[in-house]
Amino acid sequence: MAKKSSIAKNTRRKRLVVQYAKKRAELKAVALDESLPLEDRFDARMKLAKLPRNSAPNRVRNRCEISGRPRAYYRKLRMSRIALREYGSQGFIPGLVKSSW
Repeated sequence: MAKKSSIAKNTRRKRLVVQYAKKRAELKAVALDESLPLEDRFDARMKLAKLPRNSAPNRVRNRCEISGRPRAYYRKLRMSRIALREYGSQGFIPGLVKSSW
């Protein structure tokens, strides 16, 4: 089980990403538009830099929904390999059978 503070921090980051997504997209579009004057693009970059760091989508870490584990994460199931094995053994995941011999 991951530390509760790590899970809470990641949850805050997810919330900030959603909150600032529209503003961030608008500023990025202005900053990358080469038809605009250099000053306007520079101002957009400065405003983008003033946004909270944790509002950037690449700061969000994929974590297991069950245990909070950050590694060995399966995107399709949104869980770690360990939780996948436990749930598969208990028959909670349809179509998944743990092999044993």
